[in-house]
Amino acid sequence: MKQTKGAGAVMTTKGHSTMGSTPEHYKRLGIRKNDIKPWEDGYRTKDVKGTYEWWYFDSQMDDGSTLVIVFYSNKWTLAPKKGPTPQVTFALHTADGQEFSETMEMPFSSFEAAVDHCRVKIEDCLFEGDLHEYHIRFNNGKIEANVRLAGNVPSWRPETGYFYFGDQEQHYFAWLPSVPEGRVEAEVKVEGKTLTYTGTGYHDHNWGNISMMSIIRHWYWGRAKIGRYQTISSYISGEKKFGDNKFPIFMLAKDGEIIADDAVSFLHFWEEDPYTDSQTGQTFYNRLLYDYNDGRQHYRVTYQRERDIEFHQASASLSKPLQLLAKVIRLDGVYIRFTGMATIECFDGSHVVESVSGPAIWELTSKI
Repeated sequence: MKQTKGAGAVMTTKGHSTMGSTPEHYKRLGIRKNDIKPWEDGYRTKDVKGTYEWWYFDSQMDDGSTLVIVFYSNKWTLAPKKGPTPQVTFALHTADGQEFSETMEMPFSSFEAAVDHCRVKIEDCLFEGDLHEYHIRFNNGKIEANVRLAGNVPSWRPETGYFYFGDQEQHYFAWLPSVPEGRVEAEVKVEGKTLTYTGTGYHDHNWGNISMMSIIRHWYWGRAKIGRYQTISSYISGEKKFGDNKFPIFMLAKDGEIIADDAVSFLHFWEEDPYTDSQTGQTFYNRLLYDYNDGRQHYRVTYQRERDIEFHQASASLSKPLQLLAKVIRLDGVYIRFTGMATIECFDGSHVVESVSGPAIWELTSKI
């Protein structure tokens, strides 16, 4: 078992990295604590060279199916200097085991985005909303999907949502969970059939100006709706050259009201049940635990892996010599999307007084 306390207990050894949380950070960005505006989900990088941005949606349907749709302003999130190349990805895993996966890569001339709210258009695909309700359309001629997402939990971000790297904080990665959890209605037309779904969904927005592989060594992220609870849980390990800092992130809501989110002070995180991945030979973990205890309330969220629904290795598209080079200089990485069960336990002292479980999706981005 590997256990780690919140970021407040981690010392910086060299370099610099921090979560933007000071009054100066808020002033610089023109935002306010716990007061999120629609423009924050709009186009933030505005064609600036070397940047990337994406709008992400995932859902767990009532019948056990999962649907994930992502809009990218630039697919080169690992090496943004190569861009810009807009992209839309679609992944449907049905309850009866069918998989439908599509990727659209388009010229930058096909990309349109508003800055005052979320409205992203790539060819005939659309991602639009106002922090409360969203319409997402995917259409590549083979598959057409229309999704409605209505938020049950208010938009949230960990402090400013910005993670800064470098002595002058010149590099950044930013994250906004625009809809931490919401109700989903979806219609998918595929192979001559129309599939209709209802379920629970999530939408977040990410952007940055530096390759994620150069600033983040290891990143877990997950979210789930379980009974009356909704949670977002993440644990980020920064690169050694930027101080090897840890960034714990945790939000817990009950009946749509946020009841806990001070991860820096009160969260412990650990991994259990290691396994060896057959594709990379690397060790990953079947079980992740986020334990939040502020002395007044104590909750534990456990993610138990059942299977991988996506697996991407950064170097897979490279030639064999370049794959080897990527590993030698530590610029190779993996992205894994897991599905399984999440359990939320509520403690009174050492006793569990409530325990609820439900299906969940979570991810790992890691250097290898």
